Order: sequence, then C-alpha cells, then structure tokens
Amino acid sequence: MAAGIPVAVTARAAPTAVAVGGIAAAIRAEAGGDLKHFYAARDFRPLWVRAGKTGPAAQTLLAYLESADLDGLKPSSYEPDRLREMIRDANRGDAQAQARAELALSKAFARYVGDMRRPERDRTIYADKSLKPKKPSALAVLRAAAFPKNFDAYLAGMDWMSEHYGRLRGLVARAEKQGASRETLARLHRNLDRTRILPGPWVHHIVVDASSGQLWYYGSGKRQGSMRVVVGAAKTQTPLLAGKLQWAILNPYWNVPTYLARDSIAQKILGGRSLASLHMEALSDWGPNPAKIDPATIDWHAVAAGKEEIRLRELPGAGNSMGRVKFLFPNKEGIYLHDTPDRALLAKPDRHFSNGCIRLENAGELGRWLMQRPLKAPSNKPEQAVPLPAEVPVYLTYITAVATERGVAFRDDIYGRDG
Repeated sequence: MAAGIPVAVTARAAPTAVAVGGIAAAIRAEAGGDLKHFYAARDFRPLWVRAGKTGPAAQTLLAYLESADLDGLKPSSYEPDRLREMIRDANRGDAQAQARAELALSKAFARYVGDMRRPERDRTIYADKSLKPKKPSALAVLRAAAFPKNFDAYLAGMDWMSEHYGRLRGLVARAEKQGASRETLARLHRNLDRTRILPGPWVHHIVVDASSGQLWYYGSGKRQGSMRVVVGAAKTQTPLLAGKLQWAILNPYWNVPTYLARDSIAQKILGGRSLASLHMEALSDWGPNPAKIDPATIDWHAVAAGKEEIRLRELPGAGNSMGRVKFLFPNKEGIYLHDTPDRALLAKPDRHFSNGCIRLENAGELGRWLMQRPLKAPSNKPEQAVPLPAEVPVYLTYITAVATERGVAFRDDIYGRDG
C-alpha cells in the first residue's frame, strides 16, 4: 500500500517490436514541448503502454488522481474520468489511441507531481537557495520517473515524494475514513504540508525530524539508515531549515554560547572551579585567529552579571560536547550536526535538550555514509576540516502526527508549530 492507496505491482511484459514501432511513430507525431524532448531521448518508446496495453502504473496514477483531495488538491482538475476513457480506448489496440493515452498520462502525472511539491505555507529557512522548491518541468518529472528500473514500483511507492509524505497521506485517508474532526484534519494537513519539500529516496539527502528526535538518510531509491538524535529544547528550538552539508570537522572545539558562559561557566569559576578543570580556554575575540587569555585576568563577576562577554571554547577530547566530529552546512542560525559524549539523553523517549543543534546517536555511521569510507582523524590535531566528496542536502523538519492502533494521534507540539 502506498500513501493510502492499495496498488498491485506486476512484472512488465516485453513489448513486441511491431507494437513499439507503431506507437512510437504515433507519439513522435503527437508529442510537443517537454513531452517531445522526453520521448525523443528514449526513441519515442512509451512509458505507460506495454505490449499494446497500459501497465499497472496507469491504474496507480488514476487512483492517486481520484484521491487528490488527500493531497489538498482537486481531483477534478486532473480529469481522471477522461483519462480512464482514454485508457479504455488505448487497450483496444489502436496505436493512435495508445499514443494519446500515453501522452495524456505523462502530462497529468507531471502536473500532479508539480502540484504536490508546492507547499501552501512554507516557513523553512533555505540556507542554500537552490533547495527552495520550484515547480518541476514535465521533462524533469518524467526523466526522474523513467530512471529507476521498475517504473511500476516507482509509481506504487510514490517515490517522487518523501516516505514521510506518503505516511502522512495515508494518515489523512485513515482519519477521513474514521470521521476525524476538522481540527484533526487541519493539523494533519499542516504536517503534510511541511513534508512537501522533502525529496524522494532517489535523491541523496538527510532528514531530521525535530518532533520525534529522529534522523534518516536516503539514496539510490531507499532509506539507507536512521538513528536517534537530540534536538533543540522548547526555548532553543531546532529551526525548519534546509542546507547542504559540506564539511566534517574532526577533533572539534566547542565554542561555548555567551549565555552559557554567563549563566553556567562563570558561576562554576566563582564557585571554585578552574577553566583547566573544565577543559576550556578563554579567547580574545570571535575571529579566526584569537589570542588566548589568562583566566586570572578575567572579571568573572562581571561575566556572571552580563556586564562583560567572554569567548570560551572547550578543548577537543573524549568529553568534548561536540564529541569526535561535527558536520557543517553554511547557515546563519549556527546549526550543525555533531557527535556527543552524553549517551544518556539519546536513550530518553523525549530528546528535546540541545541548544538547537543536532546531536547524533551514531556520528561514525553517518560519517561513513557521507564520506563513503570510515571517518577517522589521522592525528590529535584540533579542528581538522575534511571536505565531503559531494554536498549532501539536509532538511530539518517537524512532524507531530503518528499512527496508533485506534487511528491518528499527535506528539506534544513542543515548538507550537501546529497551531
């Protein structure tokens, strides 16, 4: 079952040369614009019609279009009844009718995908502007769909969308069937809307859900792995954010936020601790080459009172708050993914404890996937910057809706984003 619609996937029958030749000539004569470019690149071979009949993918698409209200779209705008009639005509064996059905299915599919991927209310911060959703061309939609070996499975799995979108679409269908309230359906659709921007599994990418405290990574048409994460607390939320991971920093420092230097570290120093015992050092400024400052020269009472600011950083090591590695993507929010020595928090069912950054359950595993090799520092030198082989999109989202035995429920809306 994909996204609330049951679909049967069957093996493709090999089309005969005569059948392909007849429909190919008809497609060549009928196609225009993006459709002509797409079919010309495949010698005008059909995508939906095989051995003189439309395949399972056509019925799958019809089921999606007829239930497009689950996507917040109007089924009538895709004319599913007209498509069904064209499919019926095509299945009688006439090459012209098959070509018309083939092109109509491709056109409807491309439009449907483009409409699905357009969020109604997008509050995501796009640190990398190239990730901001744009309506895909019919050529791009069809090329992506034709790339996997099994086109029927691609349609059945709704693989142009994220698995999170498909799951929520199924929850909307279930909620409607059970007569859920308008408030429940509206909240479900807000969750669904956040997932419209997430890529499908054929795109190499990472998704972090700041509601459940989970991370998933994808590529080659499937989920490649997942792990628990610690995310921002209610007062220091992990934002809705999209960017591209570019660097791994091995043996990282941890730059202590100024409010923690004031409210926590300064209090500990005044209570008798030393910076050395905290594995920290004080620096002159926030520039790239700061000078070290003797802690004895710092007015810790002024720091604790908020009258002076001081830059502190924690030295690399097993107890460093960043762990052994952090993964960076350029963003103005100061958010990144990093290892953590505090394993206890990862075992908790509610993992909203960080200052907004993402603490990883298994940084080594993610690093191996990102780097395509084991991630290991060659020495103890601090802040070793290693570029990733390729930039990897990362999406920080927020999904509160979950399935239960009775139907649909929601996790606590700790960030207040469902209202």
